[in-house]
Amino acid sequence: MAGLKVVFVVLTISFSLGGNWVGAQVHHVVGGDRGWDPANSDLTSWSSGKSFMVGDTIWFAYSAAHGFIAEVNSKEEFDSCDVSNPIRMFKDGLDSTPMDKEGLRYFTSSNPESCKNGLKLHVQVVPYQDRPQTVMPVVATSEISALAAAEAPSTPSGSAHLGSNLVLLSIGFALLGCVMGL
Repeated sequence: MAGLKVVFVVLTISFSLGGNWVGAQVHHVVGGDRGWDPANSDLTSWSSGKSFMVGDTIWFAYSAAHGFIAEVNSKEEFDSCDVSNPIRMFKDGLDSTPMDKEGLRYFTSSNPESCKNGLKLHVQVVPYQDRPQTVMPVVATSEISALAAAEAPSTPSGSAHLGSNLVLLSIGFALLGCVMGL
């Protein structure tokens, strides 16, 4: 019962904050649809243009039959495919690692041949910052639809945030009261 109360408290806080801290995290699946695959050893192209921020998570999907994934300490170990002293070895076929601090992280295939063929990844983890929101383009087919499709302000007013947060906070406290028997 105490565990359920904790869940409700966390959910209440999350909703009252508008879910902003929950939505900040991005999950990156290394290699995209193909995953960490020896046939797809161009992980540099996959990672180019991506931002890896503190709070994000990197997921590795791979076949353990092709070798494991090692996180190594240095650029020298990364460049030479030296996995003799890894920070961590991923062996399950589906693993994740949080990007919990800034800096460079180095991941290589434990199979020396695959690593030398490019099955390795380095990422620069940068401090967390708000990511820009993607806006869907609207195509107007007439003057009337152009007026209808006019873009609203991208940032809601402070009163809109306050009102929605107050409602969510009230609902959360009501739920909490029900659970605690108040």
